Amino acid sequence: MDHGEFEGVIGLEVHAQLLTDTKIFCGCSTKFGGEPNSHTCPTCMGLPGALPVLNKKVVDFAVKLGLALHCDINRRSIFARKNYYYPDLPKGYQISQYEEPICTDGYLDIYLDGNKKRIRVKRVHMEEDAGKLVHEGTIESSSYSLVDYNRSSVPLLEIVSEPDIETPGEAVLYLKMLRDVLLYLEICDGNMEEGSFRCDANVSVRKKGVSDLGTRTELKNLNSFRFIERSLAYEMERQIGVIVGGGEVVQETRLFNAEEGATYSMRGKEEAHDYRYFPEPDLLPLTVDDQWVDRIRQSLPELPMEKMDRFMTEHGLPKYDVEILASDKELADYFEETIGLFPEPKTVSNWIMTELLRELKSGNVSPKRSPLSPANLAELLVLIKDGTISIKIGKEIFPELFRSSVSPKSLVEKKGLLQISDESAIVATIDRVIDRFPKEVADFRGGKEKLLGFFVGQVMKETKGKANPKLLNELLARRLKG
Repeated sequence: MDHGEFEGVIGLEVHAQLLTDTKIFCGCSTKFGGEPNSHTCPTCMGLPGALPVLNKKVVDFAVKLGLALHCDINRRSIFARKNYYYPDLPKGYQISQYEEPICTDGYLDIYLDGNKKRIRVKRVHMEEDAGKLVHEGTIESSSYSLVDYNRSSVPLLEIVSEPDIETPGEAVLYLKMLRDVLLYLEICDGNMEEGSFRCDANVSVRKKGVSDLGTRTELKNLNSFRFIERSLAYEMERQIGVIVGGGEVVQETRLFNAEEGATYSMRGKEEAHDYRYFPEPDLLPLTVDDQWVDRIRQSLPELPMEKMDRFMTEHGLPKYDVEILASDKELADYFEETIGLFPEPKTVSNWIMTELLRELKSGNVSPKRSPLSPANLAELLVLIKDGTISIKIGKEIFPELFRSSVSPKSLVEKKGLLQISDESAIVATIDRVIDRFPKEVADFRGGKEKLLGFFVGQVMKETKGKANPKLLNELLARRLKG
């Protein structure tokens, strides 16, 4: 049986840590990196008699994301206790939402092979995070684990997709777009290394054309786009191999070993009823009225997909460009500010995607903190367009402009880089080059017109790249043709 007869069925559960100053049910700090167990109190430690109080900002953020994902915002939702024992869960249960979440039935569009594909979002709900276990030592020496409750009760939104994703590549596209939405809304920093954006995946395979779902496995705690894609690809191949070999896929939770590129069984999958959900008795049902929702709706920014569509229609940019520009709100703002001063969108896009992004990445700098301002980039492009300097010179001085924040015009004048547009000066250089290469001139006149590039290079070398390229090409072609 050909493996190409199978298709994947993937649903993703994303946990996004929210950018609130305090935890979801108490006033403790959510700041990352504090001394272990220093951001705790009786409430988030689950001590007797301590009662939770809901953080209103968490509700604002949940509604904000729900609206951005085109969800129904449920005017009534309830919190529930999700009961399970683990050392980093001090209460022995997690306060979450189950039967009545705050947001349901939404969607997120992605671009796939030039077309939009809609991934349905089943629900978005609020919950508290667990603590963190730190494992020390090895099995050979006395190994042990330490627990840090700083993360306990940090607010999360869980975003659950329907199983509409077919390939690991689609999964990554969905996750990147979802992360972009969270960043645009300014409700999550999307930092996967610190765990503020992490993913679990439910994966199964089935023969193409079959509607029934296969037995799924769950992959836990995937924290990079690369690992997500690799783990999904491996797991799909593993399941296909089991089925082709006559076996049955076992429903279980698996972990991905990045070093080996393989998934391993962690435990048998626990179904929802194993958690013994019941309504949280210490929190009243949450009621969100129309005014609350409308106020948040009016605060929504233009979202990544909307910005991508606008950049294509208003500015005529190709999809490749807009996917890069709109993936970062700061980068998109930089682009728009620059074209406001130099209204040639494709030229600006090219310089941002090549020169600027290279320097930003090299210096680990965000677009908002770029030493080269949009005004200075626009000034540089004006100098190139009006013939003051060549594109080659512009690219050569770009790193210095980025590092120094000086005006492009002043740097060009200081370095004596003004482009040579004097026709007589260029002709004199051309004549010297022609005199040096009589054989190449004869070959050109004999039909090898590709040698024009050779002569352009020689003249540019003599003028140190300062000859006006357009004028040079015109004059050179004329002189070579006699």
